[in-house]
Amino acid sequence: MLNRIILIGRLTKDPELRYTGAGNAVASFSLAVDRPFGGQSGERETDFINIVTWNKQAETVAQYLKKGRMAAVDGRLQIRNYENQEGKKVYVTEVVAETVRFLDGGKDGGSNRDESSSDKFVSNQDRYGNASSNKAEAGSKNPFAEIGKPINLSDDDLPF
Repeated sequence: MLNRIILIGRLTKDPELRYTGAGNAVASFSLAVDRPFGGQSGERETDFINIVTWNKQAETVAQYLKKGRMAAVDGRLQIRNYENQEGKKVYVTEVVAETVRFLDGGKDGGSNRDESSSDKFVSNQDRYGNASSNKAEAGSKNPFAEIGKPINLSDDDLPF
């Protein structure tokens, strides 16, 4: 069986970082992702997809990603439910990110980035030590390597 999702889009707001009772970091944000086809009016429609990431990756996402930044997310779809205060069952659909790639330089267009913050790539595999963070040792080509040329946008340019 396979449950894998790859998304590229722009953040609709700054990530929200919280900590569980056990001290695990969890960050949530949403991506605006254009559909590959137009609607009846010919304009492309956009989906707003909720993303959740955990631990070190959550802290890094909260530190470097901001509203309007472009990111690539590789993860799995999760559907969970809970009972609200009125006793009704509420379903939540979200993507649990395994890796997050920061694809642009933010509002400054990348002109003031340093090596520690440029083109960040955080993987849950790196966090657990299951895979090498050295690209040469990883043995696989990064599918997002050629994406993400800097785009200068102001908050006024964004529709959300």
